[in-house]
Amino acid sequence: MLPQVAVTIVFFFWPAFESLRLSFFRTSPFGDRQVFVGLENFVRLLSAPDYYQAIANTFVFALGVTGIGVGAGLLVAALATQHIRGLAAYRTALLWPYGIAPPVAGIIFLFIFHPSYGVLPYWLSFVTTYEVNWLLKGWVAMTLVIVATAWTHVGYNIAFFLAGLLAIPTSVMEAASVDGAGGLRRFRSIVFPLLSPITFYLVVVNLIFSFFGSFGVIKAVTQGGPGNATEIMVYKVYKDGFIGLNLGSSAAQSVMLMIVVIGLTALQFKFLEKKVTY
Repeated sequence: MLPQVAVTIVFFFWPAFESLRLSFFRTSPFGDRQVFVGLENFVRLLSAPDYYQAIANTFVFALGVTGIGVGAGLLVAALATQHIRGLAAYRTALLWPYGIAPPVAGIIFLFIFHPSYGVLPYWLSFVTTYEVNWLLKGWVAMTLVIVATAWTHVGYNIAFFLAGLLAIPTSVMEAASVDGAGGLRRFRSIVFPLLSPITFYLVVVNLIFSFFGSFGVIKAVTQGGPGNATEIMVYKVYKDGFIGLNLGSSAAQSVMLMIVVIGLTALQFKFLEKKVTY
């Protein structure tokens, strides 16, 4: 276990403690001088209106990514259990998006949403005159990054849901059918409760992923725009630290982001896990 422990310490614990330490200092842009300022970085951060906008954007983004990713994963996994020709090939193709890097996925959906040559604006032009332009409208840009990020993770969700669906005993489903339960009733009363441990795990994992692993899509596509409409907390950490060269504020934001994610995870284990059927 020592190699894995060493990797965890070097790449996880040490950066976390270093961010915590830097959050109490004001650091020069070149990192050659540090002045201890205590909680000043946190006070300035919590008094800045744009930081609260980033928090709101993050929660909208995280809820959208988690809802779409988990919901689409369950739906597609249920369809992938049907007995059709070439099922193995379909299942393999459904898992491929998970192997695509988030920046590449963002660029793919950028072409779909592009106002000049995108497929989506072209189709919508036949039914409405409303201009779907992510360069001008913040909600369109947020939809773009949410869908692109959820798409990159939906293959991961499909794999877990598919394994859970295939593990459900056929005798249970046959008994429910004999008792007269329809497809919707069987899913609500049997399938979904048996999948609740997997669903709970995927909700937690997708929520954490949306807070941390979504940087590539934002950076490659919108860079927080238009007008900070898609600037989430993890991108603001990068923007203030690597572009603005305010390392103290960036470290304080990293600590706040870690606190938010730990708090949300603890709340999920406290309240959502009670609804899980083991």
